[in-house]
Amino acid sequence: MNPSAAPREATRLGELTSYQWRSGIAAWLGWLFDGMELHLYTLVATPLVIHLLAATSAADPAVKEKTAYIQAAFLVGWAVGGAFFGRLGDLLGRSRALALTVLTYALCTGLCAASQTWWQLMIFRFVAALGIGGEWAVGASLLAETWPRQWRPWLAAVLQSGVNVGILTASGIYFIFASVGLPSRSVFLVGVLPALLVLWIRRSVPESVEWHAARIHGDSTAGTGRALPGIADLFRGDIRRTTLLTMLVCSLSLSAHWAFMFWCPQQFRNLPSLRAFGEQTIGQRVSMVFMVLMLTSILGNFLAALAARHFGYRRVIVVGCLIYFGFMFTCYAVPRNHGSMWLFLAAIGTCQGLFALFTMYLPPLFPTLLRTTGAGFCYNIGRLAAAAASVVFGWLAPVVDFRVALLASSLLALAAAGFSWWLPEGEGLLHPTPNAT
Repeated sequence: MNPSAAPREATRLGELTSYQWRSGIAAWLGWLFDGMELHLYTLVATPLVIHLLAATSAADPAVKEKTAYIQAAFLVGWAVGGAFFGRLGDLLGRSRALALTVLTYALCTGLCAASQTWWQLMIFRFVAALGIGGEWAVGASLLAETWPRQWRPWLAAVLQSGVNVGILTASGIYFIFASVGLPSRSVFLVGVLPALLVLWIRRSVPESVEWHAARIHGDSTAGTGRALPGIADLFRGDIRRTTLLTMLVCSLSLSAHWAFMFWCPQQFRNLPSLRAFGEQTIGQRVSMVFMVLMLTSILGNFLAALAARHFGYRRVIVVGCLIYFGFMFTCYAVPRNHGSMWLFLAAIGTCQGLFALFTMYLPPLFPTLLRTTGAGFCYNIGRLAAAAASVVFGWLAPVVDFRVALLASSLLALAAAGFSWWLPEGEGLLHPTPNAT
């Protein structure tokens, strides 16, 4: 398709253009590799850091501390990358920026395999995270500008499922490598493969019509009177309120989410009811935690999309945060054995589908030439808060019950629900038409 012609508002899969299919496949594959790259470290963090520190066991306080520092650096890089590559997406175009994000996280994930010290691993994870964080904003904006508006809730579910599939892929890769006795660090070499996707993106995925039009004619929705608005324009005029609220909601919800995702396996691993089992059995049960969370998250993605089509993004985000809080608070309010936690984990995983809605909800809140800048900046700012939480948990890990910490972090989801109520609905802001509903 000639990118100078606007895509049709298709109502069936058969009406989608090859241009739309290519942009969709590129974004989905980018998100799949995102999920794979971010989870590879989670799987091998403890044994790899033990090796790099020449420590004797995971109980060594230095192992817990350095593991937390590396995770915090990753989350900071994710946030910085969201803002940096988001800005490049507005300046250079969605397709070019998408290719750069994939190349960055692919090459630097591969370099993690060559780490000789914990701080080298931390640096490589930080740079890889720049690309992973940037891919979210660029890929989401590319689809928001090329696919029909009425399909966006389902697109959000499909994209988020790409991350879930990527995490499951990482788990499978780790299982295979462990089965044949390969060193844990070797899983990072698989992370180089997404670099091949860059060649296809640059050859087959053109820039979006809307970005081209805004570059040529100026962005009439920016409200700044300039063709190329800057980051400071996120905090000017009518858009300032949306920027501040979105930052707050993302910070609270993502901090609660990442506190759960990173420390839930640690809390589960140390349950008294598992102490009678061997390390191999405990490891299998912990891997099952991720399987349950990811499979139910995929279901949650589509349930959230279905609800958003009927009730709107904002209302579903509010209710989703409330339910997330409810299940998380109830799960950790009292001590439990491992057998009684599976239903709660499945319920919490389903609630994580609410984050799929941010994919299509956030970009249209901002003017075209601030779209990837605004979405990337606001969504990824939450990871800075989550990074700080990772460091604090790392300091307190030897003396604090993870159950109490997870219980406290659930309150962040409750606060996110409260502030989400004041967000704009957002539906119809992109490609508005007189008959839009």
